Amino acid sequence: MSKSLKFLLVSLPTSISRTNDHDEALTALRSAVTTDYGSVFPFSVPEFKIGTLDALVQQADDLAKLEVGCEGVVSKVGDSLKTILEGDEQKIRQQKTVNDKPADQYLKTFHWNKVKYRADKPLGEIIDTLQKEVNSIDNDVKNKYNQYNQVKTSLSALQRKKTGNLSNKSLTAIVDPAVLIQDSEYLETHLVAVPRQIMKDFLKTYETISPMIVPRSALQIDSDDEFTLYAVTTFKKHSADFLHKCRESKWTPRDFKYKEGGREEEQKEMERVTKDERKVWNEALRLGRTAWGEAVMAWIHVLALRVFVETVLRYGLPLQFVCGLVQTTPKLSKKARASLDVAYSHLGGKAFGRDKKGRVTKDDSSTSADMQAAGHVGDGGDYSAYVCYEFEIQ
Repeated sequence: MSKSLKFLLVSLPTSISRTNDHDEALTALRSAVTTDYGSVFPFSVPEFKIGTLDALVQQADDLAKLEVGCEGVVSKVGDSLKTILEGDEQKIRQQKTVNDKPADQYLKTFHWNKVKYRADKPLGEIIDTLQKEVNSIDNDVKNKYNQYNQVKTSLSALQRKKTGNLSNKSLTAIVDPAVLIQDSEYLETHLVAVPRQIMKDFLKTYETISPMIVPRSALQIDSDDEFTLYAVTTFKKHSADFLHKCRESKWTPRDFKYKEGGREEEQKEMERVTKDERKVWNEALRLGRTAWGEAVMAWIHVLALRVFVETVLRYGLPLQFVCGLVQTTPKLSKKARASLDVAYSHLGGKAFGRDKKGRVTKDDSSTSADMQAAGHVGDGGDYSAYVCYEFEIQ
């Protein structure tokens, strides 16, 4: 699905058509939007059990908050997919499907999922089910991606040990145990990584930076583009002072203890963590793909509920309305709304008027507080003469 698509979910009373016919009302909606500003598709919203007016007003508020939560979860799952796929937009788009279809195709053919969300249940119960599902999706993805990040961090640390410089890489495959004094009561060998540009200073001064350093004990073990690794022997009781002076001189002491079979053990650890990383990566990708689709589905069902509740509050009973999905772009969405405002401003009663040029005007001062209290203020705080919700799925 293109990133530049935006959608309007619009509900209007069927009285906008002369015959009060649903199909004619949908045609009128299409005419109002015009093909210049977007395409209109029928959007099926079932009839739900309606409680008291106070309950509907509260449910309108609950659904508004839940929709924000749904959008946030969809965005977070999308960010997780972006991270695991390293920003590859083509691969990310392939994973972002709903019921194995692009999101825009799912929207155009939307049908209420009666198996997951039984329409014969009370509205409050359906809202609660959706809330729990969205929270579950959020937690599952968060936990799996935390697990992946931990494994990835472990693998990166092991890779740095193999590919870093002599100041931080593993020394298991580099140091010959024969150069180390290991079982002496008084002496011990220290490994020090010295920057190559100050190697001469090291050789001139290492014997005198602390007491009781064995003269001429510096032995070059290995070298790379940045550091040279030396072994230096000191008396144990002065080891701490020697290591401290090394750090002051910008020489890096390396903590190394020889272990029989250490090289093979490191290789096995690398293979194990590499295998774990690939396994968890695949799990995270599969979960991300499934979770994104399920989060979008929950979001659209919440929007369908918002349309229904707002339609009852706005147009009253008996329910006679038409709901349409307008596919447009961020640039054209304002023009589509303006066109709808022109066609249906009369539905807002005194809240809307026209100036001398016939343009629609809103009497915000006289209606804002009342509309807010009644739950009729649309997204962004603007009162609309008709039910309309804007959203964008990226």
